[in-house]
Amino acid sequence: MSDRDQLDERKVTILKAIIKTYLETGEPVGSRTISKYTDLNLSSATIRNEMSDLEELGYIMQPHTSAGRIPSDRGYRFYVDQIMQEKEEEVTEIKDMMLKRVDRVELLLKQMAKLLAQNTNYAAMISAPQFHRNKLKFIQLSKVDEEKLLVVIVVEGNIIKNTMIPIHTELDDEGLLNLNILLNNALNGLTIEEINLEVISRMKVQAGPHCDVVDRVLSEVATAIRGDDEDLQIYTSGATNIFKYPELSDGERASKLIGTLEQKDLLQGLIDDMNSSESGSGIQVYIGDEAPVKAMKDCSIVTANYELGEGLRGTIGIIGPKRMDYEKVLSTLRNLMTQLDTILKKDER
Repeated sequence: MSDRDQLDERKVTILKAIIKTYLETGEPVGSRTISKYTDLNLSSATIRNEMSDLEELGYIMQPHTSAGRIPSDRGYRFYVDQIMQEKEEEVTEIKDMMLKRVDRVELLLKQMAKLLAQNTNYAAMISAPQFHRNKLKFIQLSKVDEEKLLVVIVVEGNIIKNTMIPIHTELDDEGLLNLNILLNNALNGLTIEEINLEVISRMKVQAGPHCDVVDRVLSEVATAIRGDDEDLQIYTSGATNIFKYPELSDGERASKLIGTLEQKDLLQGLIDDMNSSESGSGIQVYIGDEAPVKAMKDCSIVTANYELGEGLRGTIGIIGPKRMDYEKVLSTLRNLMTQLDTILKKDER
């Protein structure tokens, strides 16, 4: 019979509460503390009976100097296994959800870029939504072997980063559990700007001999929160529309412009400029030399940000001649932004 089969839901809840409280306080835990800690609405007497059963089963023990209980090795093992299983299931569910969502959003944005180019007769680009000021959701450390840890980092938007880090000091199950609790209690809900020296110093002191693990995890957290430009997707359509305009269609000029529309790192300049401007999610118009991309100095560019939830933002752009039909472009762009917001937010629900 497995440990899980031995314990009903009430016993599991009480055992978890005992272990969490003991890890936080370092003091033996009594029934009165558990009655306040859990939402089971049980009397202290009932909790005492359940704690006696847990003690008989070997999950908790009673120090001879105290009426309270502390976890046994078996209790720690059950708790660690439970946490790891719950987090693995949560990560798997998030991954499945995000894979479906990414496929859906990618197809939608490609269609929108094509529609935009057709409706305006100019070139169009749309970037996939990216997070700004990402917040950390949770961290899970799992031991792969005596020398390696698997670090799973989930940030706002359910963006997941997995990485391996080395272990240079001995780390047992209790130490691993304490590190998981320390990292999550200290970092969950913080942006990279909020993980300051004070937070880091306090964590290193609490981590003791495992401060090097905290260092490496923080480095991976910073990478995950900032995001990776290599993952940024930008969809373009209608590049050949520029040949319809004589001022843009001579060989060298057209070649540079089409080349620019195919290079993500150059288009990134437009997106960065839009995100740093005061226009927020409004519309920005660049005419000639105002363009942040040098190869587009003979063009006009109209861009706008669309929003999907707090901090999640993408950019739409239309590139054409300086004599573009601004009224039509602005109208088309506003309509598209509204459609994207409606479709994506509905999809989010």
